[in-house]
Amino acid sequence: MTHALYPSLYQINTRVWLSQLSSQFGRQATLDNIPDAELDSLADLGFDWIYCLSVWQTGAAGRQLSRTNLQWRAEFEAQLPDLQEEDICGSGFAITAYRLNAQLGEPGALVRLRDRLHLRGLKLMLDFVPNHTAPDHPWVQEHPDYYIFGTEEQLAQQPQNYILLDLPQGPAIFAYGRDPYFDGWPDTLQLNYSNPDLQTALVNELSGIAGYCDGLRCDMAMLVLPDIFQRTWGINTEAFWPMAIQKVRDQHPDFVFMAEVYWDLEWTLQQQGFDYTYDKRLYDRLRDQVARPVREHFWADLDYQQKSARFLENHDEPRAAMTFPCPVHKAAAVLTYLSPGLRFFHQGQLQGWPKKVSVHLCRGPEQPNDPALKTFYQHLLAAMRLDVFRNGQWQLLACRSAWEGNWTADCIIAFAWQADAGQRAIAVVNYAPNQSQCYLTLPWPDLQGQVFRFEDLMGSEQYVRDGGSLILPGFYLDLLPWEFRVYNLIELQY
Repeated sequence: MTHALYPSLYQINTRVWLSQLSSQFGRQATLDNIPDAELDSLADLGFDWIYCLSVWQTGAAGRQLSRTNLQWRAEFEAQLPDLQEEDICGSGFAITAYRLNAQLGEPGALVRLRDRLHLRGLKLMLDFVPNHTAPDHPWVQEHPDYYIFGTEEQLAQQPQNYILLDLPQGPAIFAYGRDPYFDGWPDTLQLNYSNPDLQTALVNELSGIAGYCDGLRCDMAMLVLPDIFQRTWGINTEAFWPMAIQKVRDQHPDFVFMAEVYWDLEWTLQQQGFDYTYDKRLYDRLRDQVARPVREHFWADLDYQQKSARFLENHDEPRAAMTFPCPVHKAAAVLTYLSPGLRFFHQGQLQGWPKKVSVHLCRGPEQPNDPALKTFYQHLLAAMRLDVFRNGQWQLLACRSAWEGNWTADCIIAFAWQADAGQRAIAVVNYAPNQSQCYLTLPWPDLQGQVFRFEDLMGSEQYVRDGGSLILPGFYLDLLPWEFRVYNLIELQY
């Protein structure tokens, strides 16, 4: 398999995917029943990774909680108007065992799916949930010391954060899994990282999971950092990630770790061994629809940026088609996916699906496709397959005012890309609701004395420009609100 410097990933809700296939087949579909044509189509789109969400075994306790929580139930009914009880299968993050969910196939089906993906040049990513387990995980009965206990006073004062459970040795109060800013997740129990035996057990789990896949997305990875854990629970712990990641890589040197992470802790987790960290701050700035903070985000060191997972939606965020008006959506996507890093796409995003599907559900609604977004993403994915965007050198370009007093140059964000073979490209976005102009000085001194054709990879426009003029006064741009251009520069021979 080829290894791009800047790969792309496609996230699929596995249970919903197989539910759709089951409806087509008229029988229960497993991973083994996924048609070759479906996998071929994912490879043909140019993805490097398939991230299969919610493949692990869940239990009756989590499922029952999902079905009886009234607040969750209202959310499910809004997402799936014809909701049935069997559609609520419990959160894929309330895990009872890191083995394939029996509803998705026999255990060997996961390895067979991985191998089928490998035949198409695709790698498989799965989930790891470090912070908590389901309340009916075997460890609760066999190793209750792996968990954080509460007191009767805490249970009385914070029933949203603690629960009384029966154990063979008698009843005990457990803490729900949570982060320091919100109430607990009532379908989970909190693991205690101050117990070295727990850390050893989790490393063993990771080593086992690494036999099924090529990488892991680690849920809320920052919660087990010692300072965050201390802030949440008042308990001192030893660092987990550097040790755990190294242990896995001792056996699987190319194994990839991606962290779901917030609170400006991305660099911390990169330093602890993660290959990629969620870039939620870029998403937030794009959602705010102001160009300057977006541009300033790209001032960060390239070492940091190339380990950033860039996204416009995932299973936790609202659908991009509902968050960003269509012109803004397209402009934001060009900036997100033509910047350096891991390019993270979500099932349904390419079609502009409007409804988010909860991780508690194993069936989703029928959703309409947005023809304009579907066509846009076809062009964008085709552009992303060019080597210049997958392996090239990236830099942020300065935009100069087109004339004195014209402030709109501040609304334009521009990237330059160059591949080792001499291929050049630029991506330019007017990230503003107003028309904007600027001069763009291209960063290649050898343009002087040459002539180039600019081919718009997202449209049909072409321009011929003298290389010297691209340096001084620069490439003139006049863009409508939210307009973008992605140009491939082709040297013309005369």
